[in-house]
Amino acid sequence: MALSKDDLKAAILEKSEKSPKPQLYVKDFYACDPEAKPRDIKNAANDLVKEGKLMFWSSGSTTMYALKSRIKNEEGSGGI
Repeated sequence: MALSKDDLKAAILEKSEKSPKPQLYVKDFYACDPEAKPRDIKNAANDLVKEGKLMFWSSGSTTMYALKSRIKNEEGSGGI
């Protein structure tokens, strides 16, 4: 059975915090709940952006998701 929306959001945030890379594609979140539909995962990630917990990050050719704190840390240390 697929996770509830709140549980899915929590899993996405946990993946964002523990991932070795600061930016993640929406497909990286599919492993958070293999039974959820890709559209449900994208909607949950977009809700987290609306709530201010995640932000969009763009390389110019693609859009990714990231925690605000990780992007600031990477930018401040010469990353991205």
